[in-house]
This record gives sequence, structure tokens and C-alpha cells, in this order.
Amino acid sequence: MSGFASIISGTIPHLMGSRGTMALRGNLRDFTITQLLNLINLASKTGTLVVDGASEQAHVSFRDGKLAYARIGKEDGSLASVLYKANKINVNQYRAIADRAGQMTDKELGLLLINAGYVTQEDILLNLQAYFTDLVRKLFTWVEGIFRFENDILPPDDRINVRMDLENIIIEGSRQLRELEQLQDEIPSLDMALKFTERPLTNINLSVDEWKVVKFVDPKNTMRQIARTNKLTEIEIRRIVYGLLQAGLVELARPAGAPIPIPPKTFPTPDKEEQKSLINKLIGRIRQL
Repeated sequence: MSGFASIISGTIPHLMGSRGTMALRGNLRDFTITQLLNLINLASKTGTLVVDGASEQAHVSFRDGKLAYARIGKEDGSLASVLYKANKINVNQYRAIADRAGQMTDKELGLLLINAGYVTQEDILLNLQAYFTDLVRKLFTWVEGIFRFENDILPPDDRINVRMDLENIIIEGSRQLRELEQLQDEIPSLDMALKFTERPLTNINLSVDEWKVVKFVDPKNTMRQIARTNKLTEIEIRRIVYGLLQAGLVELARPAGAPIPIPPKTFPTPDKEEQKSLINKLIGRIRQL
């Protein structure tokens, strides 16, 4: 059995319908995105995986088991937006294109940009591949949600489709899951808060994402709240907080206003002889019952 098949060993017969159709639906608590991609890859399926997450819906389309298209929520995945974010077109070009975008499909726009010399066909395909891969990476961190595979929903005709093998994406997804498990061991609950240490290290160079988290460090804010405010995934907030903990800048704290946990009950008296006397009296009463 191959390394990819071993990830979902024993699950394929339960997910395959009659005549080779894929009756694939369920909960992400039972199947990870990595396992689902592996199944689609092995079955060489064409269709769309629809995932209803906690706050967004994702559509990932495939042709013959290869990634063709992806979108999450209301994010603008138009060709113009993808090329602008990748710095392949400038802001003036993007605005001019956006004004005309409603009058043409992404395929028509792609031909226009190629003929005008703004980009090459390779630029378009490489940047779309990178964009779709990033979207799938986000799905790897979704641990709550309902999924279904729709054989009848094909990649959209008005958008440029790619054709990407899933093997490397699956390997990366497995690595991210292992990283998430390790981070969960280090930071068990996102419902804890953060506070600055009394003697933080100096000369710490923070990234943009780390600054986004640092400015909300306060016992009043849980890590889960900070993540939602900054639109960070579970693995992203854990990764950033872990780095801040290792740098000695912050430490975990009980959220302000949270009830103080009741300490476990101890024996009424620390005196050994008195403890022994009480135990003997208790045993004597039990025998009389």
C-alpha cells in the first residue's frame, strides 16, 4: 500500500457508491481535508468538494483527481485580483481592469492581458496555482465543518482552471496536521489569555502577523478572540503565540473575569497521627453499618 493510500486505509469502501460514484459526505471531525484529498486523488474524481466551515463555505473543484479551482467564502478570486496581489499588475492597471471586469470572463481577460504584453500565459497559470494552493492550505486548519462531494458541480467555465497534482499538497497537509498536534500540546486551549512577561527580552524583531497579535495582548482578550479579530486560523494563532512564548515576550494567563478554579480538597488536617485516628473512626463507623 502506498504512503498516500495508508492515510485513508479502510475508508474507501465505505465512501464509494454503486457504479463507481462517490457518495462522499460527512464531518471534518471524522475525516480530515488531507484524507479527503487523498481519496479524490486515488479515485481520479471530477467534481467539487463543498465544505461548510464555522463561518465560511469553501468550494474546491477537481478534474480527473487533479486540482482545478478553489474559492473560500466571498474572497475575490478573480484573475485581476490574483495578479494584483502577486504584483503582476499595478494598482492603476487593476482599477482599469476592475471597471471592465463585469463585461468579460477571466478567460477573456487573460487573453487580453497576454496580447497587451502585461503578463505571459505562464505568469497567469503559476499565480493561479499558487493562489489555489494557498486556499487549500487554509482548509487544512479547519477542524469543524460538514463536507460533501458533488459529482455534478464542475469547475466554473468563466474562470481559468489549472491542473495540479495533489500528491505534494497532501504531503504538506499531513505535515501541517502534525505541526498542529504539536502546537496543541504546547498551547492546549485558545480560551486562555496572554500577558506580557515582567522582564521581556529586548531587541525582538516581530513580523507583521506577530504585531497584530501583540497589540491585543491583555488578560481581557483570549487567544481565540485575538484570532477572530485578526482572521487567523487555529494553526496560525498557535504558531504565532508559540513564537512569542519562546521569545519570552508573553506568557499564558487566566482570562480576566474568569472564575478562579476551586483547588482540590485536601485532608482536613496535616497531622499524620490525627489523620490516622480519623481514618480509624471512619472505618469503625463503616463496619457498624
